[in-house]
Order: sequence, then structure tokens, then C-alpha cells
Amino acid sequence: MTMNWHQLISTKRLGQEHRHSTRHDDRSEFKRDSDRLIFSAPFRRLQNKTQVFPLPGSIFVHNRLTHSLEVSCLGMSLGNDVTRALVVRHPELSGTLFEEIGTIVSAACLAHDMGNPPFGHSGERAIRAFFTERAGQQLRGQVSEALWSDITHFEGNANAFRLLTHRFKGRREGGFVLTYSTLASIVKYPFSSTMSGRKGKFGFFHSGKELYERIAAELGIRCLESTEQGVKYVRHPLVYLVEAADDICYEIMDIEDAHKLKILSYEETERLLLGFFDEEVRARMRQRIIDEQIDDINERIVYMRSSVIGLLEHECVQVFVDNEEKILAGEFTGSLIDHVSESTRKAYRNCTEVSMSRIYNSKPVLDVELSGYKIIETLMEQMMGAIMAPEHYYSQQLIQRVSSQYDIHSDDFETRLMAVIDYISGMTDVYALDIYQKICGISLPIV
Repeated sequence: MTMNWHQLISTKRLGQEHRHSTRHDDRSEFKRDSDRLIFSAPFRRLQNKTQVFPLPGSIFVHNRLTHSLEVSCLGMSLGNDVTRALVVRHPELSGTLFEEIGTIVSAACLAHDMGNPPFGHSGERAIRAFFTERAGQQLRGQVSEALWSDITHFEGNANAFRLLTHRFKGRREGGFVLTYSTLASIVKYPFSSTMSGRKGKFGFFHSGKELYERIAAELGIRCLESTEQGVKYVRHPLVYLVEAADDICYEIMDIEDAHKLKILSYEETERLLLGFFDEEVRARMRQRIIDEQIDDINERIVYMRSSVIGLLEHECVQVFVDNEEKILAGEFTGSLIDHVSESTRKAYRNCTEVSMSRIYNSKPVLDVELSGYKIIETLMEQMMGAIMAPEHYYSQQLIQRVSSQYDIHSDDFETRLMAVIDYISGMTDVYALDIYQKICGISLPIV
């Protein structure tokens, strides 16, 4: 079954399927998605969550918020350029919701990291490790196999879908009540944790499986496998654009940040960025730097970085357009970056290798990972202990700290368990550190 654009782009909203909303302004439904996300508390908290490097001191580097805004900006460009190219090929799509693709991708990009816990990937690993290596192992027989699979594979992507769709206490049905198309564009791995394989990536918790199935059925997203253990779908086509925007931004912007922090020298950074271009283009770029008197080395890096992002954006658009039929048939494999020209792919790979060896293993990054891991591990141990023995005095003190939006007082143990994960994963780095210090007796509140 081949997916079709008319069905894939829908303004139907989760939780409002049978309602007709009254419009009070000229915003499109997908622009309303963006606005709901930007004005939400979870989005605002991204400003205090680690992207890669420690949160800023004297030098400002990317956090999850600035990263998400940049990804959204690039996603808009990718979506708009794809739209222009495909409308020429399919004139019947002109004047339809198809022309809103840029806005949909931009909105999905805003939300793509909202489920990430504090301290980046170390936070994810700490939550998983609590159940696979630490005290949480004893819980295996106390929860369903589906939930056990979810929590032992805990993943920020799946948690984003939960955050956006779950009906937390005090929130209306449908969570953020986003459009089906925006929600589907966020799900990078459209399958259950039980179908995740060795990589452990998945797109939605078991509790959100029926919601995703409802969205997929409405949009005509092809199901690859459905068993008692879980489901597996092909991606919504716009996921490829969201993924490309993320891939481009985190890789290239991490290189720029590493230069600012003097992890990479100017010469190393220049070599990596100019490596995307042939000698003729490099010569023109160097001449432009001279002609425009760009003397500040940081501004030179900004110029080269923007040129690289422009190149990658253009090539990813071309890959998407060239492979439209395969993407709609669910037969496209890998990411758009995997299919750019050989020279561009080689330059991108060089950046990735330097990032792995020099950036992600640098002392500042490792220090954040080590500290973050210990903080999240301790919070998990303390809070899980509290919900397992809620009658204890200390447990009651801990539980009282949890916001009323989390159903931590539920009679159902699995609900309480997920409330703890929701609570901890929603913390900012600074808040997690503050709670850790207080419950460990390291700091006391000062009146």
C-alpha cells in the first residue's frame, strides 16, 4: 500500500476528533500546533536542559531550547523547499493542505526533544540502568512484560510522544491536542519497544500504542507488523525531514560550539567545515571573507557553518524529492543524510568522527555525563523506593514534593511507576541537581 499526500496531511486533532473548533484568527491548524508548543512549560524548560556541553558559564553554547529552535527553523526550510519541488511534479496538490508541510515539520521539530530527561543521553541511560542493573531489577515480576520492555528501553523519543498525548491529571483529553500530522511527524521510530531490536529505539510506550494506531489509521500510514507483542509501522514521510533537520543541526552546531570552547582549534574547525566543498568553492569562500573583512574568527566560523548547513539542506531536499515514491511506499531505508552525494557524506562523516573522538569524550562533556548519571540514578532509587513503600514517613515526604499533575497516589503500581518517570524526566538539569542535593542532605533551603 502506497501512502498518499492528501490523507497524510490532516488537521484532525487528538482528543477533538468529533469537534469543530471555532477559529478566532488566521493561523493555520499547524501554526496553532507550533504556538501551543512554544508557549508550553515543557518547551520552556528545555532552556535548562543539556544539549551536549555543560550549561553556559561565560561562553554560551547550545541547550535543548536553542537547539530545538534552530532545528525548527531548518525544518521549515526543508519542508518549504520540498513542497515547492513536489507541487511542480503534482500540480493537483497546489492549494491543498500539502502546502503546509513546512509548518508541520517546523512544529514537529519544536517538539522532537521535549521528552528528553535532564543531562542528555546520560539521563536516558541512568533511567534504563536503574531497571536493568540497579535496584529496579526486582520489579520485573511486578509489572507487565510490555511495561518492562518500555522502561528498560526508556527513550526520549517515545517519551516525547507520551508527553504530548498522555492525559496527565488536570490536562484535557489528547494531551496537547495536536494535529495527527504533527504528532506522526515526531515519531522517528514508529514501533513498540518490543520491536526495537538491538538498538533499543522505539516510538511510543505500550500505553500510547492505541493512540498511535488511531493516528496511523487516519493518515494511511502502512503497518508492517502487528502481533500481541507490539506493532511496527513505516515512517510518516515528514519524519525524514524532521530527522534531517536534527541531524544537520546537532552535528554542525556541535562543531561550532567545540570551537567556541577551544576543544577544536580554528584550523581544525575550518578544515572540517570547508571539507564539504571543492577547492574552487573554498577559494571563493576565503576570498569573500577577505572582501567582507570578516576578521573575527568566530564570525568566520559562523559564515562557514551557515554555508555547510545550506549545502546539506539543499542536498537533503533533493534526496527526498528524488525518492518520493520509495518514501510513500515505505521502502526508503536510512536517513536523508545517508543518501547525499558521496563527497558531502564523506565530509559529514569526518565531522561525526571528530565529534565522537574529541567532543563527546571531552572532559566537560564527560563530567556532565558522570554527574548527571549519578543524580538521575539517585532520584530514581529514592522515588521508586517511596512509591514501593508509600506508608513510610520518608516516602511520604518525598511524594509530597511531586506535582499534582502526576498520578503518584494511584492505587495502581504501574501508574505510580510511570508517574515517577514522568516527574524525573520532566525536570531541568538545575532542578534535578537541587532535588538531589536536598534529599542527600548536601544542601538546605535558605530562608
